Amino acid sequence: MELQHINVKLYLERPEAVKLEAVVPVFHEWIQQQVCEELLIDVADYRHLHGGPGVVLVGHQADYSIDNTDNRLGVRYNRKADYGESNRDRFSQALHAALRACQRLESEAQLGGMIRFNRRDLRLFVNDRMLASIGSSRNGEVQRELGGFFASVLGGEANFEMRVESDPRRLFGVEVRALAPIDVNGLISTLA
Repeated sequence: MELQHINVKLYLERPEAVKLEAVVPVFHEWIQQQVCEELLIDVADYRHLHGGPGVVLVGHQADYSIDNTDNRLGVRYNRKADYGESNRDRFSQALHAALRACQRLESEAQLGGMIRFNRRDLRLFVNDRMLASIGSSRNGEVQRELGGFFASVLGGEANFEMRVESDPRRLFGVEVRALAPIDVNGLISTLA
């Protein structure tokens, strides 16, 4: 199965300290400076929606956001354009982009350190119900592929726990919890 539209959400430490209004000018600067690999276009502010998308940096190939879906604040990368030759390429690219965005946000002086990835928890999911839906007969194959991917980038199966989404109302994906804090720079190098 050729999966596209890969999303990665990196959960934040101290979400109660994050002021979403402070992210809006940062995202506008990212557009002006075109700091990401994708073409960045606009900023959409959805702070008024409880448990929603938060603040979205809209791009041509992908969106970045400080996302509060399910009332769990995190940095979310949403790949919209086709990418790569294999699912592994797409998983790597999406995780790499999410980690780089998190690094940028963590180092933004005007945010004063309020955004920090918790270095353990993330969610990878497929934003395409036609290709991957919960209950599909091919989900076991995708689950094994994701398990192999995370084992290779996190140093083995013993270094993380993975839970597959089971709620049919949600997008197919996995929650991953690293058993030790993730070395972000090391993981970015591995994924590059």
